[in-house]
Amino acid sequence: MEYIIRIKNLWKRFGDNQVLKGVDLNIVKGKTTVILGLSGGGKSTIIKHIVRLLKPDQGEVWVDHVDMAKADEETVFAMRKKIGYLFQSGALFDSMNVYENVSFPLREHTNLSESEIRQKVEERLVMVGLEPKKVLKLYPDELSGGMRKRVGLARSIVLDPGIILYDEPTSGLDPITSDLISQLIKKTQENLGVTSVLISHDIKESFKCGDYFAMLYDGKIIEYGDKEHFQNSTNPYVRQFLEGKGEGPIKIVE
Repeated sequence: MEYIIRIKNLWKRFGDNQVLKGVDLNIVKGKTTVILGLSGGGKSTIIKHIVRLLKPDQGEVWVDHVDMAKADEETVFAMRKKIGYLFQSGALFDSMNVYENVSFPLREHTNLSESEIRQKVEERLVMVGLEPKKVLKLYPDELSGGMRKRVGLARSIVLDPGIILYDEPTSGLDPITSDLISQLIKKTQENLGVTSVLISHDIKESFKCGDYFAMLYDGKIIEYGDKEHFQNSTNPYVRQFLEGKGEGPIKIVE
């Protein structure tokens, strides 16, 4: 089993809030790993360290043999081009239409011609299930929530990254659209052979696309394994989460 991301003893504090308390987690190359946990529990904090949007107070974050915690800015910039990031809201530029949004990374990081950029953009839109002719000129406020997520994903994969980070990809979506996004994540991972890291508190949708699962609780990973292992966990905190009793502070139920 080959690991492309290794997180070792990761600590992070914001003011008086100690969010991460020694997180250890290995991400398998070419598979989808889901980090589960309660809202506000630090899941987003973990993946922001992977792309170095945050620096740890302590610990190591190795991505493809580079410790992002200690890398210089030039190295971080180069590594970010290898990592796609789908923000929870899609994070599209409001003043840009779909074509301009998806092509933005290509203009920033490549010397492709306009015809090559257009071809790449259209290919990625088709890959996420959108018809280029219908959506290229639309602006974010003209798109549904699901469409914004798809456009955001198209932008995330337009540079052919080896790693894609998903921040609550089904949050705020209706059940049908959530199912479509989960299927899309799985197909993207299979078609491109990418390593995907997905954070979520949505058990049902996560199980549709995940290969490995990690449970974050009280700043640490308390359970890790494949779907069968996770579903059969005897950890009381994990059992409460799986059984839908995870809203608010988790307490062991005897």
